[in-house]
Amino acid sequence: MSRSWLGAFQIGAVYVGTIVGAGFATGKEIVQFFTQYGWIGFFSILISGFLFIWLGTKMMLVSKRIKATSYKEFNEYLFGVSAGTVVNLFMLIILTCVGAVMLSGAGAVFEEQLGWHYQLGLLLTVGLAVCVVLVGVKGLVGVNIVVVPVMIGFSFFIAGNALMEHGLDFLTLASQQPSWKGWISPITYVAFNLAMAQPVLVPLATEVDDEWVIKHGGFIGGLVLCFILITCHISIASLPNFQTFEIPMAEVVKLGMISFFGMYVFVIYGEIFTSVVSDIFGLQRQLESMWNIPRYIVTIVLVSIIYTISQIGYGSLIEHLYPLFGYISIAFLILLIVRK
Repeated sequence: MSRSWLGAFQIGAVYVGTIVGAGFATGKEIVQFFTQYGWIGFFSILISGFLFIWLGTKMMLVSKRIKATSYKEFNEYLFGVSAGTVVNLFMLIILTCVGAVMLSGAGAVFEEQLGWHYQLGLLLTVGLAVCVVLVGVKGLVGVNIVVVPVMIGFSFFIAGNALMEHGLDFLTLASQQPSWKGWISPITYVAFNLAMAQPVLVPLATEVDDEWVIKHGGFIGGLVLCFILITCHISIASLPNFQTFEIPMAEVVKLGMISFFGMYVFVIYGEIFTSVVSDIFGLQRQLESMWNIPRYIVTIVLVSIIYTISQIGYGSLIEHLYPLFGYISIAFLILLIVRK
């Protein structure tokens, strides 16, 4: 990729598509980290946006400068070889679990929103994801360039509708949790998401020819993530008893814009699909660098494991595992900040 705004937008689209997952798309993750803290949630989203721009860009620049081809090399640079080996093993386990959560989210969309079979959603998603992953980086960029703009447009549309109906009520929303947790949540949220984005963003940055593209791509991606978080937060805050729903964003659309419901289900699925692809892509690259095994065999074994774990379901996993992974990932964030 040469110095160009097109290259920067491609980087930004992959950044957004990698961060946005099943929990983000359905709104469950946004409730967990932001909306349940009421008015504090809006300001903690602004903090998250700043951290995404600053530290996401820094992670990609460091990756390029040390010529890291996988997150294994990146973590060994941050933590040292000994501690880096432990961190990479931990990352492998978490990424596999997160991939299963994403995949089960796709199955849940098919089952809960379309009334189709859960397993059909899993198998269709797995089949499409394997096709994209085997194409490589071009396939990953191509999927995100299609899905991300649609997702952005829809997020703004839903939020605009919520603002017209409810005004600035989200700025007076009462917190349902201790307020101090609301100010820590943007740190844990960004820590978790950047740690999980390493498998895609690290090798992607290394393949970019010009740092100008990385800097502008990181800025665009972080800014877009901030705006999408704000629009989703505003939409969910307008929903009574938002914390009781597994897919709160779908409930918002059902209440305010039922005629667009079918299109929105497609958007949710597209967001989840990009994250499933990103997760499998990153894990595949990592396992390929560890063992000298053909790519298609690594992909088949990996997808089989993720498919098996996905039978468990995803709602409670987001509620309990994501915040836990966030707290654990704070060490990664601190080292990313202090490294020159």
